[in-house]
Order: sequence, then C-alpha cells, then structure tokens
Amino acid sequence: MHWKDDVPSIETVREVTIALTKAGLTPGVVFDANVGYKISDRYMSDKYLASKLRLPRDRVMVAPKGTPADPLVLQAARDYQASIVTNDRFRDWADDYQDVLNDRKPIRGGYKDGMLWLSL
Repeated sequence: MHWKDDVPSIETVREVTIALTKAGLTPGVVFDANVGYKISDRYMSDKYLASKLRLPRDRVMVAPKGTPADPLVLQAARDYQASIVTNDRFRDWADDYQDVLNDRKPIRGGYKDGMLWLSL
C-alpha cells in the first residue's frame, strides 16, 4: 500500500493485483484493521475493500482490531502454498513461519520512474 511515494493508497494495491492477475496468479489481500484510517478517515470492511479492488470478497480480509495482519498473511500462505507479495522481512514471525519464509521466496516490488515492478 505504501510502495508509491511512501503514501498509502488502495490504487497501489489495485495496480499490484491487476499485475498479478495478468501474470496468471490469483491475488488475495490481507489488511491491518486500521487500513481505512490510513487511506481515509474511517474503518473499512473487507467487503468494501474488495469492491474497491474489484476482487471477490473471499480474497480480501481485514484483520480483526488488535490482531496484526502479518501472522494472518503467513498462515494464509502456508494454508494455500502461496507466495507473498511484500517487501517485509517478517522478522518478528520468522521462528513460527520458517517453512513459509524459507520454502517460497516473497515477491518483492515497488515503483521505479513511476512504473510498477514485481520480482515475478
């Protein structure tokens, strides 16, 4: 969400999901509970964010208040044998999710000269 100019934006996430879909992948997104306050001024549900991302509701999750999204992301990757799109190293969770972090290299990304890049 912060990849473009370090500003949180749902459009950045949308652009990434489009690129992943074009690459033949099936993106799912997990947000921290405060996502709505980062991009607007209110709480936003998974249903609302799914509509903004134009993704099925079952592929978007907002972590419950007080629950960090990181372990939910890592557990979903474990459950679905999925890759994670992130620049986070998940150092706080490395011991509990060694299998996920060692078996599949995260897909890194960002913007260079205004263009999205992904390490697909």
